Amino acid sequence: MPILKTEYKAPGIFRNPHVSSIYAATLRKVDFSFHTTDRIELSDGDFLDIERGFYSPKNDKIIILLHGLAGNANRPYMLGMAKQFQHNGWDVASMNFRSCSGEMNRLYRSYHGGATEDLQAVIKHLQRENQYKEIGLIGFSLGGNLLLKYLGEQKDIPSEIKSAVAVSTPCDLGASLEELNKTHNFLYSKRFLKNLKKELQLRQTHFPEKISKEEITQCNSLLAIDELYTSKAHGFKNASDYYKKCSCIGFLPNITIHTLLLNAKNDSFLSSNSYPTEIAENSEFLHLETPKHGGHVGYIQHNKAYYHEERALEFITQVKPA
Repeated sequence: MPILKTEYKAPGIFRNPHVSSIYAATLRKVDFSFHTTDRIELSDGDFLDIERGFYSPKNDKIIILLHGLAGNANRPYMLGMAKQFQHNGWDVASMNFRSCSGEMNRLYRSYHGGATEDLQAVIKHLQRENQYKEIGLIGFSLGGNLLLKYLGEQKDIPSEIKSAVAVSTPCDLGASLEELNKTHNFLYSKRFLKNLKKELQLRQTHFPEKISKEEITQCNSLLAIDELYTSKAHGFKNASDYYKKCSCIGFLPNITIHTLLLNAKNDSFLSSNSYPTEIAENSEFLHLETPKHGGHVGYIQHNKAYYHEERALEFITQVKPA
């Protein structure tokens, strides 16, 4: 597919990536709430929760949303997208990854950027309802990587899945971590580190034989967290092995449903590998759009809806169900 021309133009001060990213993540208010929560029991004895929003009692199409690192279903970017779709005729299922719904999961493992088995479980749960003829997928940041990996590694995508959108997605996890470690991203990396260490400290109280308070205290970077916990708790040799096996960049050429990758050129979280121009040019299904501005999930407009929300709805609805 040719690289898509973008129509997004950031207003005034929001051309600054840090202003747009921080405002969207911390100051935006979205008037939307879900109707109910489904708890999904997983095959390994764990659980995860999904927030549900319904357009009508007998709707036949649903959008599944995947959040980013240290996020949850009720973050502003998740609520904004849920509102956009529900108000336009879609049911919504907004995932909370393991341990992200306000209740710690049962196992020592939690979630990571390649845990596609959990997305599969959510899709099967929704399919068991035997009502949805059309399923759309939207992932943000780490959730975008998980989504793209899922689409590229699966040999048999359920026929109900018609299209997907990945927003502000680090396609190379290791390279994007290097970007986060740079000085201009200090505030973001510090915030992520604080939240992840808090989660690890809680986990340590439940699994003191697997991880110690001292080990957590000594973690002074996101890489250290991935070396100590993320990689080993999920069956990888080390952080490098985790990044190599779970980065979606290697799975993009295998995608066989129409998928939009929307990554702003001024997103300070992303490395050059997150703009896979050559792969998109040689793919029938991967559509790449790279606006000049937008920061990290900060596609602010003068109206209440953000550009990436309008663009996702436009893209997914233009893909006609078979």
